[in-house]
Amino acid sequence: MKDQAGPGHPRTRAVIIGRPITHARSPLIHGHWLKQLGIDGTYDRREVMPGAVAAVLRELRDEGYAGGNVTVPHKEEAFMACDHVTERARIAGAVNTFWFEGSELHGDNTDGIGFVAHLSETWPDWDREPAEIRIVGAGGAARGLIAPLLDRNVKAISVSNRSRERAETLRDDIRAVLPDAPLEILDWSHRGDDLGTVDLLINTTSMGMDGQPPLEIDLAAMKPSGIVADIVYVPLETPLLADANRLGLRTLDGLGMLLHQAVPGFERWFGQRPSVTPALRQHVFADLLAPH
Repeated sequence: MKDQAGPGHPRTRAVIIGRPITHARSPLIHGHWLKQLGIDGTYDRREVMPGAVAAVLRELRDEGYAGGNVTVPHKEEAFMACDHVTERARIAGAVNTFWFEGSELHGDNTDGIGFVAHLSETWPDWDREPAEIRIVGAGGAARGLIAPLLDRNVKAISVSNRSRERAETLRDDIRAVLPDAPLEILDWSHRGDDLGTVDLLINTTSMGMDGQPPLEIDLAAMKPSGIVADIVYVPLETPLLADANRLGLRTLDGLGMLLHQAVPGFERWFGQRPSVTPALRQHVFADLLAPH
């Protein structure tokens, strides 16, 4: 096996795997930081077919990679391939960040801490009082958010999904790890009910993304001090966020989550903690606007 690259070593290499991988923005983010911090490292892309993730991760270890990221549709497969995972990755059932310690593969899920970091940077008072949170969707994105949110000053989290069964499975899986988690399930038809008490509404579905129908939810009854968040970042202002802005509600776009979730991995692989700056945001935003 080749000598393994590690934080602080010349030509430390990291990579993102997924399929498709052409339009992944992580190389823009990490490339910006490598240049800004003057680090002799690379961040590559590798397209990987479903079913091949475990084998590719072993190859990356043998090739001397320090670690990398995992994007759709491989996060669950990467989770299964890891020798060790963090508690938040176990709760999410998915890994988006991995690294090697000797021959062992470690995995984490940084989506949720990226979301909370962006939320706290944008609206620092969001959990000054115990927050009531409504999450729309019960897929991997929702799973990734819940544990980091529960680490904050949260009163309750309600989850609404088209398939109630899937939402109940999410609740039961999380309570298997966090027995006292204050989670409740709402039928899809009630996703917009009682918004007058909701401090933070989060869309974790693909609804509102370019080419997808918008999320239909009436925000008129939303608590005036409430925050409406969307993890979608193409477009940056989804129909949901546009409605919230028209009503004078506070909003949170999905780009900040993408930027902040990248911080822990970069620090682990390259040995320096980067900052999410306006310049980085503009760098990635310009790419979102460019024709592809």
